[in-house]
Amino acid sequence: MEVVGVICEYNPFHLGHGRQLRRIREALGPDTAVVCAMSGPFVQRGEPAVFGKDVRARAAVLCGADLVVELPLTAALSSAEGFARGGVAVLTGLGVVDRLCFGCESGDGAALDGTARVLLSPEFGPALRRRLESGVSFAAARAAAAADLGADASLLRRPNDILAVEYCKALRQLGSPLRPLALRRPGDYHAAAPDPENPSATALRALLAAGGDWQAYVPPAAAAVFSDARRHAMAWGERAVLARLRALDDAAFQALPYGSEGLWRRLAAACRREPSVEAILRAVKSKRYAYARLMRMLQCAYLGLTAADLARPAPHIRVLAFSAAGRRLLRAARARATLPVVNAGEVPPDRDYWALECRAADLYALYAEGDPEPPGSEAALRVFRAESQPAADS
Repeated sequence: MEVVGVICEYNPFHLGHGRQLRRIREALGPDTAVVCAMSGPFVQRGEPAVFGKDVRARAAVLCGADLVVELPLTAALSSAEGFARGGVAVLTGLGVVDRLCFGCESGDGAALDGTARVLLSPEFGPALRRRLESGVSFAAARAAAAADLGADASLLRRPNDILAVEYCKALRQLGSPLRPLALRRPGDYHAAAPDPENPSATALRALLAAGGDWQAYVPPAAAAVFSDARRHAMAWGERAVLARLRALDDAAFQALPYGSEGLWRRLAAACRREPSVEAILRAVKSKRYAYARLMRMLQCAYLGLTAADLARPAPHIRVLAFSAAGRRLLRAARARATLPVVNAGEVPPDRDYWALECRAADLYALYAEGDPEPPGSEAALRVFRAESQPAADS
């Protein structure tokens, strides 16, 4: 039996995610086990997840995943490079995963790995600096520099291909034994309108916010879980965010991640002048600084995460949910893992990191629709155990 890892957010889990799990088993055999390293309360775009991690992990297991562990907070709020590295570190640290599967626009694993080799080459740094001197954004400079060295620049212009390259880089940098498995991902990752066959999570979140018919775009088992779950959104926690931002001094802004090149000064000035989160972002946004970078920086300010905090590697692997097959896999992982494996709600050996997780959970609760949720949810969390295998069409 092969064990395949997937690094994901499932924000929320939809038909495309279910299709990926089926395609993995079609390619490698029906008894293939799938382990998901899933973002917790916050996602890589710097936003609160629409549903809590316990809800999303339960949906994933009911729809075909065998084991769901948490992508650490410090990886979930990192750039694409840190996000990929954190996910690969967790899946490798489990000691039982054979492959890393990812969806991407190209579906060309060899080309993606070749581009990763170029980005890790000693020639790439000087080529990137030359391109950055022209004043273009980092993303544009990186694609151009890679092309200068013979790589396929198109693989650094599409969101899932970019992340796939980062996965390949992380596998090489960490010396991970996981073998990459690239699957072509159809559809538009950021489509505003949901495609019946290949819906985007962006479109589903918009439908949820508007009270539209989102159930048709998620597997029935996931729809049943989501229908009773409390939702979270940036707009519902805006006052809490603004209160935190307005209380920060210059030293706190300077310690934030992503604030190099004086960006922290621009953010600090905007927070002291503008009336809303949207206005703050609009005041700081430029061609050089992507929206997602600014949102991650703002979210880190709200959570009290410094650049030093975000650089911390995962000190443990936290289990969120498992199926009957996942229970057996977890037993093997506990014997082979190179990091402590702890259950949801269990206090890990690293108490400082536990404090970060608890604070993030308590502040995430302020993004809830309606009345704020009470604090203490991280310690109260329990692992979801599905005692039977999900149906193939769930």
